[in-house]
Amino acid sequence: MRKKITLLIAMTLSFILLFAACGTKGDPTNPGGNTTQENTDNNDTAQDTSDNTFKVGMEAGYAPFNWTQIDDSNGAVPIEGSSEFAGGYDVEIAKRIAEGLGKELVIVKTEWDGLVPALLAGKIDAIIAGMSPTADRKETIDFTDIYYKSDLVMVVKKGSPYENASSIQDFSGAKITAQLNTFHYSVIDQIEGVKKETALDNFPTMRVALESGTIDGYVSERPEGVSASSANENFVMVEFEDGFETSEEDTAIAVGVQKGSDLTDDINKILAGISEEERQEIMDAAILNQPAAN
Repeated sequence: MRKKITLLIAMTLSFILLFAACGTKGDPTNPGGNTTQENTDNNDTAQDTSDNTFKVGMEAGYAPFNWTQIDDSNGAVPIEGSSEFAGGYDVEIAKRIAEGLGKELVIVKTEWDGLVPALLAGKIDAIIAGMSPTADRKETIDFTDIYYKSDLVMVVKKGSPYENASSIQDFSGAKITAQLNTFHYSVIDQIEGVKKETALDNFPTMRVALESGTIDGYVSERPEGVSASSANENFVMVEFEDGFETSEEDTAIAVGVQKGSDLTDDINKILAGISEEERQEIMDAAILNQPAAN
């Protein structure tokens, strides 16, 4: 009896192994049954996740070009990974570019020094942050056509000895600074006898330093100077008859993109459709709408 049972078990196991073998040999290109089909489905899904966003990097701290605010008033756009919003001239230009590209605008708030690295790493698609297309930057990234141009000014405290300056040389002996890693900081050397202070990270920090008397003034572009004097009644913007020597690329502002990017031509076409009159209207509105704290 024990032998019959053993024989029956052996025959049953043989049949099981035989059918299992048939299942795997049925399709020699598909040893795992439906695994190939499942992998194909997964690959199709992976290829179908195209990103339809236009990620723009900016400081959101350089009013009136860009700033941070707590709501979406005046057309401000949400900042990625934050409950805050970004507004300003650069944001409005970015909105028009995103619309022209048929993409959703995403603002990525990034420190000034981190903008180019973020672009090179593919974390953002473009830099729209009041950045000048200098020769040094052009060695690393490409730039579109200019979307704004302005002159350099000095921002000082009202009532200071420098309020009525007409030449940059009137700032001899003054404690002057500018933003880190900008040509603004390098032009300070054109002032004879100036006390060139350590460069600061951003404009809000410079405004605090000026308010506290740590510095006598800082170099900026005219829109920011208008913004600073509008936001703080203790500040005055000084324009010069005898000003800083600069090149056109220094005072111009363009969109930064990766080397060889297809975006360059597309963005240039969109920028060409924004008239000078409209650009000035956008800047005037940005100066009017800037938060008082910026």
